[in-house]
Amino acid sequence: MSLDDLQDELEGEYADLGDEVGVALDRETRNELAMLNAAFDPDDTDELLRRAVHMLFQTAVETGNLDFHLRSAYDTTYDEYLSGMTFDEMTGADQFPQQQQKDDRRYQF
Repeated sequence: MSLDDLQDELEGEYADLGDEVGVALDRETRNELAMLNAAFDPDDTDELLRRAVHMLFQTAVETGNLDFHLRSAYDTTYDEYLSGMTFDEMTGADQFPQQQQKDDRRYQF
């Protein structure tokens, strides 16, 4: 898969999500959400869920977890997605391929 495949997939996922997402909560998640509601006293629970998605996304970007998954599935990174081109396209490596030099004598004494 490629950067174009990621863009197509992202557009499809965005359209599928719509404006609202219904989420089933397990016991642990319900308990944690109740604690956060009590502690932060938001206007509504939806605000906490939006913050949670932002925090998860930020953490995934900062730790490289998002890049790992994007590289595994689409052979691209988040930075490459944001710029709209791969690293090879940015550096011109795909336009001017370098000849591979095989130096077998490198480790000979």
